[in-house]
Amino acid sequence: MKTTTALASNPTLIIAGIFLAFILLELACACFRQPTAQRRDTWIEIVGSSVLLGITFPLVMLLSATLLEHLAPHLKNCLADLPWLAGFGLLLVFDDMTQYWWHRLTHKVPFLYALHRAHHSAPYMSIRIVYRNNSFYYLLMPALWFSGALIYMGLGPVYYGYLILKMLVIFSAHSSVAWDRHLYRIKALRPLMWLVERIISTPSTHAAHHGLNADDGITHYKGNFGNLLFFWDVLFGTAHITRRWPATYGIENLRTASWQEELFWPLVRRAPAKQPEKIAQPSASH
Repeated sequence: MKTTTALASNPTLIIAGIFLAFILLELACACFRQPTAQRRDTWIEIVGSSVLLGITFPLVMLLSATLLEHLAPHLKNCLADLPWLAGFGLLLVFDDMTQYWWHRLTHKVPFLYALHRAHHSAPYMSIRIVYRNNSFYYLLMPALWFSGALIYMGLGPVYYGYLILKMLVIFSAHSSVAWDRHLYRIKALRPLMWLVERIISTPSTHAAHHGLNADDGITHYKGNFGNLLFFWDVLFGTAHITRRWPATYGIENLRTASWQEELFWPLVRRAPAKQPEKIAQPSASH
């Protein structure tokens, strides 16, 4: 009973279990240890993920609650009696849609793209790149602060279920094991897949966002920004659906940077190496 209660009030163990399951799946399919991965990639992924999960996320949750306790204590648990679906809808708007716009903005503003480029500098798709971002990327993400506020306002139980669903979709969209590739081949499922790929992020649509060459007819790094819902891309005109996968991943015209700079810019600034990386990647417009 205590274990069940703990899981119901904290999704961390469930999300960690899902994450581990994807790692094991990629290991079983021999696609977790990417042949193009360098030591710098491993450092970026380990340190970046650790900072987010161990520092940034709990810090934002704490600070958002503390600020509201001082500025608007009357809002505490004011949404606790809201129907579950209504609370879920608020999270879709204030967390997922807000993250869509934040993600879209980071691909347009050079300063913000510098905080996001680590996520795209990986020359592969894999569960290992899910949390691969600059240390300040998530700290500045409005969606996390809105989520913290909604939890303070009483949507904690709804948020936990919502987060599990969202991370399940995001993990599967980044994984090198593409579940949708096989479903596309089943003729009877084509109408269903047409609907699914326009509602949630799938390996195909998200791989296009990570593609290296914009002229390959598949890559669309100026769109496909959705996290849980791909519907935002459909609604706001940034969707690109091909049911194909790019041959290469990365960022076009990207200068070389150390793993320390990718993780801790602007605190760490290093001159580019004399020899360019094998995989050229994009400017802030990527």
